[in-house]
Amino acid sequence: MKCVQCQTDNILSDRTRNSGRCKRCNHPFVFEPTTVTDKKLAFTDPFFKKAIENISSQNMLFFTHKQFLYFIDQKLKSRVPENSWLFLYFFFSVFAGTFGISFALAIFPSQFAVIITFALYNLSWIWLFFHYSKSPEQGSRSRRTNAKNLQILGVIILVAGIALSLSADYFPGYIAASALGLFSYWLGISQKRRQHEISELFLVNKSQSDHWLQCWQRVNGTLEKLLPAPRQESLPASIDPEVSTYSFDRAIICDSDEIAQFLIANNVHFENNCAILSINGYPQSIFNTVIEMLRRNADLKVYALHNASPGGVGLVNQLRTNPEWFANQAVTIFDLGISPRQILATRDMFVQQSQVMAQRSRQLPDTVRQSLTAEELAWLDAGNFVELESFTPQRLLRVVNYGLAQSGDPQINDGLILVDDNVGYGGGYVFVSDSFG
Repeated sequence: MKCVQCQTDNILSDRTRNSGRCKRCNHPFVFEPTTVTDKKLAFTDPFFKKAIENISSQNMLFFTHKQFLYFIDQKLKSRVPENSWLFLYFFFSVFAGTFGISFALAIFPSQFAVIITFALYNLSWIWLFFHYSKSPEQGSRSRRTNAKNLQILGVIILVAGIALSLSADYFPGYIAASALGLFSYWLGISQKRRQHEISELFLVNKSQSDHWLQCWQRVNGTLEKLLPAPRQESLPASIDPEVSTYSFDRAIICDSDEIAQFLIANNVHFENNCAILSINGYPQSIFNTVIEMLRRNADLKVYALHNASPGGVGLVNQLRTNPEWFANQAVTIFDLGISPRQILATRDMFVQQSQVMAQRSRQLPDTVRQSLTAEELAWLDAGNFVELESFTPQRLLRVVNYGLAQSGDPQINDGLILVDDNVGYGGGYVFVSDSFG
């Protein structure tokens, strides 16, 4: 393992001899992969350092604790090479052909010994790929890869099995190869289509991720771009009266304090000249003042940014009907996402499932439920949800900036759907983005 301080390579005996320190610069190693019981969670200091550099875009972007949890979880899940199975498949095919057939002949002394061996060997690979293509412990990309592997395996079985059967003039082998190959290929297509129905589980839990970050900072110094938990200030901040007489043309309203804090820390409010608030009143110290400033602007554009969850899909309705926000005001609202329709149309989403979310979905107001498609309602009612913090800082900022840029004239932008929403809300429109990321 290389030292992150001086790049000197230290083998296990070096690290043991120097009590977990670099043999050259004496810098402590934070992680020792050889002592980890669960090898899925074993990694080195350079691996962890690179993860921090990647999520912060080389220390340029702020990120939250949960964003890091999602990021390190996906990094650990994706360490297995995607196509390494091809070598193993053909390597073990030799042993299956040599020893498997001999064993099968000893038990079934007939011409079907070859078919039995061929079928059992390939069925074991089909089951393996099928298992991982639907496993909630795998990432969405890994599940899709295993579904694709089922298709590749099906083609291999068809080509190799049929070719060998025809060359040997062995009709039963032709039937077996055709049946197994087509079955594997069909199963791969089927698993690809139902990926959005499969929820995902964390390989890493929050306490582990936070502990790793604490240990890293204790040895390597504070991570400047790691955001602390958002704090609500009880005392209002003093704002220059001249400043408070102005207003913002745009405002981003988030359904969580963490996302509002994230956007503010990364200067989205400065770069886009917009206010950023959470539905819970963050930042509390300036919340009332900013709301008053927003209500003075008759041309205000509001952007709702939220999780794909029951609470998230109800955010626009809450902004429209809540007197503390924009009830009875003709305010233009853009729904930046995430919406269930975007999840169903997009790959590489970390979809989770919870009975609590299922219950909340069924309790949504009729107005909200009627605005969703049957497919979206089925997805939410099953308890599925996706959090904004599952996106890397770079990707999330790109989505927000793109949404703000494309909102100038939604009639001519293909990525936005115009929805008339002037019934009972005092006029106005809601624009829903069909793509996210």
